[in-house]
Amino acid sequence: MCGIFGYSGPKNASQIILEGLKRLEYRGYDSWGIALGIQNSKFPGLAPRSGAGKIQNLFVEKHVGAIGDIKTFNFKLLTLNSHVGIGHTRWATHGGITEVNAHPHCSSDKSFCLAQNGIVENYQKLKQDLVKLGYKFQTQTDTEVIVRLIEHKFSLQPRRPSAVSLRPNRLQGNLMQSVREAFLELEGRNTIIVLNNKGGIIAARNGSPLVVGLGSQARPGVPSEVYFSSDTLSFAPFVEKIVVIDNGQMVYLKNHALEILDIKSNKTIPYSLEKINFKSSKVEKQGYSHFMLKEICESPYVIRQVLNQNLKQYQIFAKALKRAKNIYTIGSGTAGIAASQIAFYLRIFGKIKAQSVIGADIYDYFDLLGKGDVMIAPSQSGETADVLEVLEIAKRKGVKIASYVNMPGSTMSRMSDYKFASNAGPEICVMSTKVFTSQIAWGYLLGKVISGKGKVGRENLKNLADQIEQYLVSEKNHRLLKNLAKKLAHGKDIFLLGKYQNLNIVKEGMVKIIEGSYIHAHGIPAGDLKHYAITLMEKGVPVIFAVSEDVSFDDVINAVNQVKARGATVIGISAKPHSSFDYHIPVPDSGETSAIMNIIPLQVLAYYMAVQLGHNVDKPRNIAKSVTVK
Repeated sequence: MCGIFGYSGPKNASQIILEGLKRLEYRGYDSWGIALGIQNSKFPGLAPRSGAGKIQNLFVEKHVGAIGDIKTFNFKLLTLNSHVGIGHTRWATHGGITEVNAHPHCSSDKSFCLAQNGIVENYQKLKQDLVKLGYKFQTQTDTEVIVRLIEHKFSLQPRRPSAVSLRPNRLQGNLMQSVREAFLELEGRNTIIVLNNKGGIIAARNGSPLVVGLGSQARPGVPSEVYFSSDTLSFAPFVEKIVVIDNGQMVYLKNHALEILDIKSNKTIPYSLEKINFKSSKVEKQGYSHFMLKEICESPYVIRQVLNQNLKQYQIFAKALKRAKNIYTIGSGTAGIAASQIAFYLRIFGKIKAQSVIGADIYDYFDLLGKGDVMIAPSQSGETADVLEVLEIAKRKGVKIASYVNMPGSTMSRMSDYKFASNAGPEICVMSTKVFTSQIAWGYLLGKVISGKGKVGRENLKNLADQIEQYLVSEKNHRLLKNLAKKLAHGKDIFLLGKYQNLNIVKEGMVKIIEGSYIHAHGIPAGDLKHYAITLMEKGVPVIFAVSEDVSFDDVINAVNQVKARGATVIGISAKPHSSFDYHIPVPDSGETSAIMNIIPLQVLAYYMAVQLGHNVDKPRNIAKSVTVK
């Protein structure tokens, strides 16, 4: 769930890496670190610096502190004239959130630094063996085990002083083989990046993502820029082409040229360049107070992006789904709820059997997967570890994979037989909003295409995008939701009820409220109310209902009356008011797409609750956007 970044080129590496880490911070914001290769007339070396807390703290710290103070050194690090370096933003898995545990970690002799994204599952055994050999550890991280293991492998390599003097890159060559040998001993999903004190960068991948970006040549005689990162978003404005590194591959710079090695065979392998189409993306708030609000307000745009996709691609996939033996939709967290709503649309409109499953809890399906099945995976990053693990198993069993992904060059899209891109643009807030809206809009259109009514589906989505746009520009709507947020923000429990097309919507509303406010919320099927949850209904308990003018209307209103009779405070999201509503959140009646409309006020409500409570809206505590570890 961490983010790694590397740069080699003619520009100021510290500034480039810092900008890259800011773009990667959604992957983890417990701590950060930068290591630069420093070259002067006397000696080459490394200048590492790290800190606990968010990267933006650096901007505060660089203006304060006495001479020689660490905080002043942070400022100096950003102004050092270096052209190569690596960086890291951390989501803690092993060891506390402290400066000493922040990456990159350096070797004992300061000859190289290393950053990691992943978990070394066998780190305890490796650490025990290294301790017996006399190696010392300063941190609590599994990452330091990789560093010491590389040191050990390096120490075992034969020394030939004459060869070293004749071959200046001998140190890098030896280090590369040491990295390779150590990497082969790691268990789990891991990606590492290494910077040595000669300015060389080496990176290796197994499971966690790694992509390389190539910039244009700055001027004659100056080598092209090379970027290393966990995703394309972090360097999108600066590159023209990318190389996606696959599992079991190592990438390194040799004489300013990029080379890729198969880690097991130790042989150089060819690679292909892919053109990046993410250049226009801007990671800016553009006048909004938070990325979350900006991204909610981009919902009409992402729905129109769904409409801009080639309808023929939908039709080809629709034929495959009609032929499929079994259809599964899969995801985790918000994407898991989107997967469930996609399955709903496939059943209701496509009239085909579709079963939604959770990525981390699908073991009971493994023996049932086989040829003729199709698995559909919506994802923002395309790198969710527990989902990728299932897709890998499913693919080996002959299951066809389809994906709907927002991040170009992701592992999920590359392994898919049917690839769809949401093209929603960067989603920086850790709480997914616009991408969820895009995912369920895509599922709706897919269901309509299967039914032979794709043109009707497109027209409905076009109208929906207009309705959402009008809803979000209304100050009256924002004022209502802001006032409700004030009433809900200091409560203990919030219940959300829905049925039919709104069941997954209230579940996602639950997720957003929990993520943003840290208040207990519970999304409940309205039909299940009287079977258990009604025991919790009492005076003052807030209950939010999502109500649509569909086959479930009467049943949902019955549930409204039942909780109202027990003194609960009822908040209704609907096109029309009802006498049992204490508060009414009016929304346009968008018919078949009503559920997509109804998620918008729930997202905005969760946003204002987070603001009211003074929380870090874009970076809620303890979670990261891209969950690349299990």
